[in-house]
Amino acid sequence: MQLGRLGAWYSPDKPGGPAALREFVGTVERLGYGTLWYPEGRGYESFAAAGFMLSCSSKLNIGSSIASIYARDFFTSRKGMTTLNDLYGGRFILGLGVSHPPMVEGLRGHTYEKPIPAMRRYLKGICQGEADAENFPLALAALGPLMLKLSGEMTRGALPYNTNPRHTAEAAKILGPNKWCAIEQKVTIETDPTKARALGRKELGRYLTLDNYRNNFLRIGFTEADLGNGGSDNFIDQMVLWGSASKVKEGLRAHFAAGATHVAIQPVHNDGDIAARDHILTALADT
Repeated sequence: MQLGRLGAWYSPDKPGGPAALREFVGTVERLGYGTLWYPEGRGYESFAAAGFMLSCSSKLNIGSSIASIYARDFFTSRKGMTTLNDLYGGRFILGLGVSHPPMVEGLRGHTYEKPIPAMRRYLKGICQGEADAENFPLALAALGPLMLKLSGEMTRGALPYNTNPRHTAEAAKILGPNKWCAIEQKVTIETDPTKARALGRKELGRYLTLDNYRNNFLRIGFTEADLGNGGSDNFIDQMVLWGSASKVKEGLRAHFAAGATHVAIQPVHNDGDIAARDHILTALADT
């Protein structure tokens, strides 16, 4: 399976319903993106959403980024992954993650376990007894060194989220050769600094309340001061690339230079402004 150079990252839960989602999937495929990634949160169930999006496309890969290991047991995940690939021509990537304590305990009612042992045990369950397990289209949401190492050992690679090229270089080194280093990068085609940073702060606010993201932000060079009051300008400018299309493309190419094998572009825009979303993806499709 080839992810392609560029991907798109976007939630299928946005307003508009099935018709709007079908149209969006068609737009991403028409623009030539290799993979469309989507999250799992409080909205659509991950595998059902993937099946719908696969049915709306013919060549586009669809990847969960991520499906929570607390949402279904390893057997269900394996069967979901193999079923979708059998039915839709091998175009589904199962991106897995340990999610966050508020989602695991508060929403799902499970006990949040230590991330590395929990993920290792889950992967062993998926792969145990499967002759072709090394070729399963599996990847992990990984930020810290230990989860990145596990990604390289037991899956096709990693799906770092909310990172910068410094982290990309570190991740690529830990993963090693011939592994996916498929990073997500938020972008907006907005040349006004005040408007661009306001969009960035609105988008990033929820991540600043989650410990695993805050810890990684500190690990990749930011300070506590950078993370206060909605994020410093320096923090926002790295987490949400903004400016002209040519300027944003420079930022995306910095990830490739650092070792990324795939960059997934997440459009950041005002609520409901799908015209801006599609404009961003169109403008950056030839990066």
